[in-house]
Amino acid sequence: MKAIGYTEAGDIGRPGALIERELPDPRPSGRDLLVRVDAVSVNPVDTKVRHNAPPAEGFRVLGFDAVGTVEAVGDAVALFRVGDRVWYAGSIRRPGSNAQLQLVDERIVGPAPKSIAAGDAAALPLTAITAWEMLFDRFYVHKAVAGDNRTILIVGGAGGVGSIAIQLAKRVAEMTVIATASRPETAEWCRLMGADHVIDHSKPLAKEVRALGIGDPGFVFSTTRTEEHFDQIVELIAPEGKLGVISGIGNASADKLSGKSVTLCYELMFTRSNVNAPDLIEQHRLLAEVARLVDTGAIRSTAREQFGRLSAVNLTRAHAHVETDRSIGKVVLEGF
Repeated sequence: MKAIGYTEAGDIGRPGALIERELPDPRPSGRDLLVRVDAVSVNPVDTKVRHNAPPAEGFRVLGFDAVGTVEAVGDAVALFRVGDRVWYAGSIRRPGSNAQLQLVDERIVGPAPKSIAAGDAAALPLTAITAWEMLFDRFYVHKAVAGDNRTILIVGGAGGVGSIAIQLAKRVAEMTVIATASRPETAEWCRLMGADHVIDHSKPLAKEVRALGIGDPGFVFSTTRTEEHFDQIVELIAPEGKLGVISGIGNASADKLSGKSVTLCYELMFTRSNVNAPDLIEQHRLLAEVARLVDTGAIRSTAREQFGRLSAVNLTRAHAHVETDRSIGKVVLEGF
């Protein structure tokens, strides 16, 4: 099979940062599915791993989000059959989706949406899992914080996670959603995703939120640059509120949250697969529900940039684009 990966960690601009190789076709066993990959997306985690993590065995295939068709199954598979269309975000501990064929545990795989194209579907799994787990498993957003407060501020609303978090918070959890953006095109995207209010994160957030006149949000989901915004978040969040982060708080002092008894929640969607958690199958159920929401029209794809077919050249371009930190929604590629 063809696969794209890297032999040395480093910058995407150097020659041969990503290369294509011919590898043996993998064979499924146990609960693994062998999936022929039709479409993938590129996430910030792809670029961070490529930049910082030397491949342990000389060549590493990256890629997490994928949509494809089951070609073969292991002897313990119970959820899928050959020919099924599936989607998933994979495992950080296994070879990735930037390949024609990939092995993936069926418990982190869902049936793919039927109503949208493969590229549009590939934009969603990793970010949808991240946002869903934060909202419903970490925040428990159906239970309001003090004062019956079910308003959420999403910092970085036009990014991949922010784009789907807006939709899930608004259309599934029925919350009031404030999103942040700093450019006209990103503000427009946040409104398209369903945000009730959009504020400018290049300005002091507390002042921006209070100018809305709707009170302090009980929940803040900071998807980017948390350390930069931390003091403003401490000021604006409601007492007994919840702050969620996906990339840490840097050198900010978590003790600053204590005066309001704010809960700090971390989210890593790879946790269950990393530790082979007893509830690993929850990601299968989650993805099945997200597919249902897509097919009923409740949520839409966050794909915005199509970088063509999956090749070393196009994937290099996609990595470089994601690293600008100015991409909107998700970047997708389809087929070899």
